[in-house]
Amino acid sequence: MPSNNINVDTQASAIALLPLGLFLLIFIGTGTYMTLQGVDMAFYQLSAPVAALPAIVLGILLSKEKLNRAIEQFLNGAGHSDIIAMCMIYLLAGAFAAVASATGGVEATVNLGMMMIPDTLILPGIFVISAFIATSMGTSMGTIAAVAPVALGIANAADMDIALTAGVVLSGAMFGDNLSIISDTTIAATRSQGCEMKDKFRENIRIALPAAIAAMVLFAFSSKVSSAPVAEQVEWLKVLPYLTILVLAVAGLNVFVVLSIGILLAGLIGFISSPTYMLSTFANDIYGGFSKMQEIFLLSMMIGGLGELMRRQGGLVFITRLISRLLKGKAHTTRNGEAGIAAVVGLTNACTANNTVAIIVAGGVAKEIAEENHVSPRRSASLLDIYSCVVQGLLPYGAQALLLGSVFGLSPLTVVSHSYYCFFLAIAAAVTMVFRKRH
Repeated sequence: MPSNNINVDTQASAIALLPLGLFLLIFIGTGTYMTLQGVDMAFYQLSAPVAALPAIVLGILLSKEKLNRAIEQFLNGAGHSDIIAMCMIYLLAGAFAAVASATGGVEATVNLGMMMIPDTLILPGIFVISAFIATSMGTSMGTIAAVAPVALGIANAADMDIALTAGVVLSGAMFGDNLSIISDTTIAATRSQGCEMKDKFRENIRIALPAAIAAMVLFAFSSKVSSAPVAEQVEWLKVLPYLTILVLAVAGLNVFVVLSIGILLAGLIGFISSPTYMLSTFANDIYGGFSKMQEIFLLSMMIGGLGELMRRQGGLVFITRLISRLLKGKAHTTRNGEAGIAAVVGLTNACTANNTVAIIVAGGVAKEIAEENHVSPRRSASLLDIYSCVVQGLLPYGAQALLLGSVFGLSPLTVVSHSYYCFFLAIAAAVTMVFRKRH
């Protein structure tokens, strides 16, 4: 997962992918079985980090290295900077949500949202807000951290389906992250394929915008408010932390700095607005927010280590070479090349659970496929970004779904099943492969 490249000397091995299959079999299989048995909260009966343990053991046992060396590889993956960065976002997002909730910030911001968004357009409104922030920030994780608590509050106030609302936030975040010119996925895709940022954006928007419109139409028809919420007078002081982090995020400030400022500002407003809100209360709220992120923190580190073991053992090499081999048996056509690029980045993303790393890993192979099959650099960069976005938005063990599941109190599987924009995006991109005019 965390590695930025594939060692070309690594021998390809399909067996190296077995640990991921075992994890999915245990995690999804147990939840499905419990559901069929009529158990309430079926996917909560087995914690995901616990389901990952047998997969990790298998990954270590499959390694041809000595035991200590294999464990070291796992730890290197779990402690990679990309993983630690995600985990820090989890912690800061949890702390901000906890402090803002305790000091009345979430309630006040929800009240403001109910005043601004018509009852019939609540879900499309949340999508647009998430998409705008993600496009401005260039990160889906930072967007989810900022928007999810408010979206949950609005959904509860309007008595709406919270699972669908979580899917709307995820959809908007992935739309913006995919299109943003400062997103790491966009940078990785354009650099690996050798095209201009503006050309990739133009190619992308033709596919992403119809998918977004289709998703918003679906969300509009799904915005059924059971009980129309009554908006009260807005407490602007308590809304200030959210307005601040949104403005700072749009301004392009680092997400860690944005969330840290939000935490401090929410705490300061708590001190001002309530004489009973003490420094010890503030500290306990921060730690309480940290504690709520424990499960996704652990799972992210475990998946990171597992991904590194699979990479070292040739699992990712197997995927890239398999796609290349399949294409060599077919005629060199643009359509086949585009399908190959989509497949290689999608499968790599499923193994790495990180869309940026998947683009970097698959970029070299994708460029070779593009050159052999007459796919333009801007088109290959667009497909890399699009299909990594699609897969990332549908992975129940991806960082975005895990964070939303934690905030909304839902199974990550439930979250991704409502990520309708990602479904529409996959369809829109596939349609362009089949019917697009080639020059």
